[in-house]
Amino acid sequence: MIKQTSVDDGFLMSPKVDFVFKLIFGDEKNRDLLIAFLSAVLGVPKEDFDGIEIVNSELLREFTEDRKGILDVRVKTKQGKQIDIEIQILPTDFMPERTMFYWSKMYTGQIKAGDTYAKLKKCITINIVDFRCTPLQKLHSSYHLIEDETGYKLTDILEVHFLEIIKLADKEIPRGENDKVIEWMEFLDAKSKGAIEMLAEKNKDIKKAYDILQIISKDEKARMLYEARETELRDQLTRIESAENKGKAEGKAEVAKKLLNLGMEVSMIAQATGMKEEEIKRLKD
Repeated sequence: MIKQTSVDDGFLMSPKVDFVFKLIFGDEKNRDLLIAFLSAVLGVPKEDFDGIEIVNSELLREFTEDRKGILDVRVKTKQGKQIDIEIQILPTDFMPERTMFYWSKMYTGQIKAGDTYAKLKKCITINIVDFRCTPLQKLHSSYHLIEDETGYKLTDILEVHFLEIIKLADKEIPRGENDKVIEWMEFLDAKSKGAIEMLAEKNKDIKKAYDILQIISKDEKARMLYEARETELRDQLTRIESAENKGKAEGKAEVAKKLLNLGMEVSMIAQATGMKEEEIKRLKD
């Protein structure tokens, strides 16, 4: 899919950009890397993934706003289990609800009218996110359907994982010294070649992923697509931040109005809200 060109200026793409992630892990030629990653996250031997099939190995030609089913990596095991891996850089509201919605589509999509429930197989969702999704002091959390008091697992059909790479910066969160999941998260979040090379020295699978990343980063067409995706992500983040700032400003104005109605002096309201006195005076009009 990727054909190397002469572009060699030391540039290295970020593997946590979804486009790059799929080039590395969603290519049939790199199936061993996908298996190594899944083995680490799910805590099962690599042999369990013998005969694994990448369901959506195609790569999009142009990006769309709703990229679900395009830049995620979805696989099916020989036993019929389905696994969906999605990497999400931008903060997203209702991520757990969104996850369960797409999990349900994957699960119910296995049968059609007239089929029995026996055709339903386990579905697993792995979310790699660069923002905080849970309040837990954990980098990697996993969820199943269990009874509240006894912990009895009602069924094994549901399994959801969150890998919160932003929490790597929190040194208070415990982590194993040779935790393969953490090593993969550090690879995805690496800010420099040196950081990746240190990981590659102790993890042969990451070494191969790094070699592929270097090849991809030299490919002119892939680089153009990468830059387009980066621009799109940056524009989306700008829209999110603008909306948040607007919401904060509107919130301050509402507070200021209430304080004015209570008869508080303008100077005191300015101190309480951080607004300018001129802005507060205009609220009287």
